[in-house]
Amino acid sequence: MFKLEKKETIDQSSFYTVPLIAIGCSLIFVFILFLLIGKNPVLAIFIIFIEPLLSIFGLSELVVKATPLIIIALGLSIGFRAGVWNIGAEGQFTIGALFGGATILAFYPTSGIWILPLSFFIAIIGGVLWAMIPAFLKARFNTNEILVSLMLTYVAILFLSGMVYGPLKNPDGFNFPESRLFHDSGTLPIIFPGTRAHIGFLMALLLAGLMYYLLKRHKFGFHVKVSGESSRALVFSGKSTNYMVYLSFIISGAFAGLAGVIEVSGPVGQLVPAIPVGYGFTAIIVAFLGRLNPLGICFAGLLLALTYIGGEAAQIRLGLPNAITGVFQGVLLFSLLAAEAFTNYKVSLKKMRGNF
Repeated sequence: MFKLEKKETIDQSSFYTVPLIAIGCSLIFVFILFLLIGKNPVLAIFIIFIEPLLSIFGLSELVVKATPLIIIALGLSIGFRAGVWNIGAEGQFTIGALFGGATILAFYPTSGIWILPLSFFIAIIGGVLWAMIPAFLKARFNTNEILVSLMLTYVAILFLSGMVYGPLKNPDGFNFPESRLFHDSGTLPIIFPGTRAHIGFLMALLLAGLMYYLLKRHKFGFHVKVSGESSRALVFSGKSTNYMVYLSFIISGAFAGLAGVIEVSGPVGQLVPAIPVGYGFTAIIVAFLGRLNPLGICFAGLLLALTYIGGEAAQIRLGLPNAITGVFQGVLLFSLLAAEAFTNYKVSLKKMRGNF
């Protein structure tokens, strides 16, 4: 009896209000959830969202967690703007971590300022190669890029495990599934002494600035926008639809691969099977919460990073289950989608026809 109809005019302020509405609805949901499980909701929300901001340690950890989320989301936002759906950034992140980490280990214990840049380059190549698989299948056989990129994530995770349990395992590690610890030339410089905050965050901010310029001031941004609105219009602008498919996957794969090597050469410091922790999937929420805007993505990345840090603290102090972070992120995504839908569409009664 009800149907959704697209609104003729859309309030431009919704670009800013939709994320705020989604965040508010998510906070209300977790407030009720904490009440149902017998926890103090005010204290829980304070521990998760406020307390990490009150100490140098919390702020530094916020930077560490936000860095891969921002970088991956920046790459994904290009494809999402163009109507190309790469859901396998987690796999490209994993391959980037593996390729970059293996490069650092290959020169162990050699020192040199060239090791980190080389590992970054190899990690980017690895992420791009992994992303090109669904891109090629999409362009050549019109396969569903969502399914292919998603399924390849689990292949990448198993590939990482096989390498860490096999050729990359630390020979002096008492048979534990982990590589050697990276030497100093293979680890990122620290921004603030005594913390884990590294220069990867500065790289994320520079990439955000670069992407903002390309999208707003460059012909590249025009092609991305046209592709997202109409693939036929993209052809009339002089570019093929396959061009945007390949370009979107190349950029998102490169960014995810870069985020992977930054993670292993920063806070992790070695290769372990547990490197994939869901950053590639959470970055999808970051991209949409940031409205596919590079500057918005930076703020959204910090917010989602806050849920990781605060969620871990709440698990320890309040005895909450470790799924609480995933619950909030999932509710945030659904709230965001719902708010977006009711912004662009209206609910109307559907006329029923029948014989009486």
